Amino acid sequence: MDLKIFEEAVAKSKMLTERPSNDVLLKLYALYKQVTEGDVSGERPGGFDFKGAAKYDAWEEQKGKSNEDAANEYIELVNSLT
Repeated sequence: MDLKIFEEAVAKSKMLTERPSNDVLLKLYALYKQVTEGDVSGERPGGFDFKGAAKYDAWEEQKGKSNEDAANEYIELVNSLT
């Protein structure tokens, strides 16, 4: 994985002219977390923390994915949005 290309994609994602759908934002978040922190850990937020639960679930869907695969998917997703 080329860390520089990943970092460029992260910067690009912050400069999008149109706000992506919530599903796409969750995917970007989950892939980013998978690359930078690995598999999800800790307990799933509950109660009325719907945003936290959605983020946790999206990240959990990436469980087991390698850093390289997650980074490549992130880069492809950002490139498809620009």
